[in-house]
Amino acid sequence: MGEYHNSDGDLERFRFRLGIAALLVLTAFAILVGRFVWLQFLQHDFYRTRADDNRIALIPIVPNRGVITDRNGVILARNYSAFTLEITPSQTVDLDATIDSLTEVIEIQGKDRKRFKRLLDEAKNFESIPIRTRLSDAEVAKFAAQRFRFPGVEVKARLFRQYPLGTVGSHAIGYIGRITDRDLKWIEEAEQQANYKGTDHIGKTGLEQHYEFELHGETGYEEVEIDAGGRAVRSLKRIPPVSGNNLQLTLDAKLQEITEQAFGERKGALVAIDPTTGGILALVSNPTYDPNLFVDGITPDNWKELNEHPSKPMVNRAINGAYPPGSTFKPFMALAALEMGKRTPNQAISDPGFFTFGNHTFRDDKKGGHGSVDMYKSIVHSCDTYYYMLANDMGIDNIAKFMGSLGLGQRTGVDLGKDDSGESKGVLPSQEWKKQRFKKPEQQKWYAGETISIGIGQGYNAYTPIQLALATAVVANNGVMFRPHLVNQIIDAKSGEKRPVEPHPIRDLKLKPQNVDVIRRAMVGVNKEGTGTRAFAGAPYEAAGKTGTAQVYSLKGAEYKEHSVKKELRDHALFIAYAPAEKPTIALAVLVENGGFGAQSAAPIARMVLDYYLLGKLPAGAAKEDAAAVEDDSEE
Repeated sequence: MGEYHNSDGDLERFRFRLGIAALLVLTAFAILVGRFVWLQFLQHDFYRTRADDNRIALIPIVPNRGVITDRNGVILARNYSAFTLEITPSQTVDLDATIDSLTEVIEIQGKDRKRFKRLLDEAKNFESIPIRTRLSDAEVAKFAAQRFRFPGVEVKARLFRQYPLGTVGSHAIGYIGRITDRDLKWIEEAEQQANYKGTDHIGKTGLEQHYEFELHGETGYEEVEIDAGGRAVRSLKRIPPVSGNNLQLTLDAKLQEITEQAFGERKGALVAIDPTTGGILALVSNPTYDPNLFVDGITPDNWKELNEHPSKPMVNRAINGAYPPGSTFKPFMALAALEMGKRTPNQAISDPGFFTFGNHTFRDDKKGGHGSVDMYKSIVHSCDTYYYMLANDMGIDNIAKFMGSLGLGQRTGVDLGKDDSGESKGVLPSQEWKKQRFKKPEQQKWYAGETISIGIGQGYNAYTPIQLALATAVVANNGVMFRPHLVNQIIDAKSGEKRPVEPHPIRDLKLKPQNVDVIRRAMVGVNKEGTGTRAFAGAPYEAAGKTGTAQVYSLKGAEYKEHSVKKELRDHALFIAYAPAEKPTIALAVLVENGGFGAQSAAPIARMVLDYYLLGKLPAGAAKEDAAAVEDDSEE
């Protein structure tokens, strides 16, 4: 019997299966189209970026750091380009083996390895780290021929900082060093992270640190196409960097050099200021150091030598060293007495050679005393007894109030270091200061006898050389105060616009002209007939000054004999001065650590500095000590 077929049913089933298949095909195509739309349109930017990341690298271009020049255009800090051999650890299979192989091509010394290891410990694994700097053209060509042997190693052109005058002005200029975690925090706080991409170094001290964000400039970028090996094939886009702004200083490089020369091997500091502007003409801390040592990363041996040297060359004594002012304090005491009505110029005392207060006798520097002493004589011949009595009559809080107005015992705000963290406040003693300084109630009380030694610049008194220079400048400028500053103007790298740093005075003490005149005449007398006579003998100009001697340790009733005392325990020598006396253009403070009497060591340095600044006289060597000079300031 034949098989029966329902042709209509079969056809219907076929059509159904065909429809299902067509639907599946259409669905698949719809999915593909949707995916295509998703990838090509909706996710276009995302995937293009990822593709570009694999193909395109964004390379930061570090800007030229700003140049620093002195007032006359002498270059103090500049940049130069040099080739470096650098290794990226993440792209190197065996780092030690790579370095060993490199020595066959390029000379790599032990110090280079040590520096590389130190930088490696500080850096991230993907950063490029220099193993050799300042390659010659021959070395660059030699490595280029062997480049294929060293994956992760390449020659780069980098900018290096240079200080052409070496040690001259190093404490003022400062130096740059490799960026540390602490520096990164500072950069983040200043919201400068983006601008420091690719930057390895930053200002560490001095002007280099204070004006870091002015000097750095604006980082540029270059888009480059790279191959599978990570090497640049071609440049796609370039945004050039903007060089940092230049600094023109108030500093006179030649004066700075001569001042450092004047100290010779002696430790100390000198700050010279233009009293009419506050511009610093010279800022010396001796001994000094060479900032070029830090450019490539200072070696451990060099750092140890600088850091552990007994003379402490890294300490900026001009702004960080706090010393008793000795008799340089007396002109300021006399001015305070006149302004407060505690003394008149002609009011005299009878000096027996001592002053007794309670159970203690305070000795004068001259046995038998100075006889009848008025204000002029008290300054010219540095009579201690006059100021013992004056201090007792004025009281400690009156003294502190007036000295504070001159800038003593407070930071000057000089443009060195980061903010004002690098500058010492010194000590301006007062009842309030003592309460804060000591913890025990019996130590917090101010005793009237403590005021006596304050009057001659001893006791708790301790001020920095820059504070003494500022106070001297205020007297020279009739009570008008300018903030001490080293930068005269900032020169914009884009426009060439010059921005003055400190064009206006910050304070006018409103001193009575007749009172200032009394002090100024007496300070001229110091160099004509007083303790500064020997140092300024034959000077063709008229200079005002005051010598000072600060005790390093208590004499305990004994007589001070310089040659019987260890050198490190000798008195500090000080001298303050300004010139020309009638219309001052320079005011200065000199400190010589363990230099003995102020007239002996400090005054000759001041004379050499003033001779050059006013007369252009070039010295033959260091200022000579005047062994025959005698002085003041001994007290118990």
